[in-house]
Amino acid sequence: MSKELIFYTSPQSRGAIVHWMLEEIGQPYSIRVVEYGTTMKAPEYLAINPMGKVPAIRHGDVVVTEAAAICAYLADAFPEAGLAPPLDNRGEYYRWLFFAAACGEPAMSDYATGWKADTAELQRRFGYGSFEMTFDTLAGWLAGRSCVAGDRFSAADVYVGSLLNFGINFNLISRKPEFEAYVAPLLERAAKKRADTMIQEMMAQSAPVTA
Repeated sequence: MSKELIFYTSPQSRGAIVHWMLEEIGQPYSIRVVEYGTTMKAPEYLAINPMGKVPAIRHGDVVVTEAAAICAYLADAFPEAGLAPPLDNRGEYYRWLFFAAACGEPAMSDYATGWKADTAELQRRFGYGSFEMTFDTLAGWLAGRSCVAGDRFSAADVYVGSLLNFGINFNLISRKPEFEAYVAPLLERAAKKRADTMIQEMMAQSAPVTA
């Protein structure tokens, strides 16, 4: 008997990354929507993620939080989906999946708040160095590539593509041609479109009723 797969999320959150990944693996899952400031901070959900953040998944008795970790876990838990390279060829896959999580996400978040590591001393102290260094490095790697690791779509593309799409849509990163050329085909994937449709439906259901 297969393990139950439960997805904890909220509309307009990083849960969108995992939602896309879940659609890519093509396995049944159930959704538990938790709301900011209420059920997301309630004891029941804090038992899943003490940070009171989404996304999270429960797969049988296993709980996984953090979007990049969930993407990596799901790729391994459902190998039939082909979303991770063979074990002996995962260098680029791990490198860029976790570069996006460890450098891209914090650099973009700091930039969004108006803070920058703008001195050599600060850049030495922060793992991502600087905002410019982070995204110039990623653009350099993606130049001429359709996939971030090897020549096949993987879980790393779900995460890296989501990060770049968010940054472009909210004007947090420049519309580098390398980014736009990489992201555009990812947005046309059937799984991505299904996830986006479901997110829009969740948003409509949670929208307040007005006169």
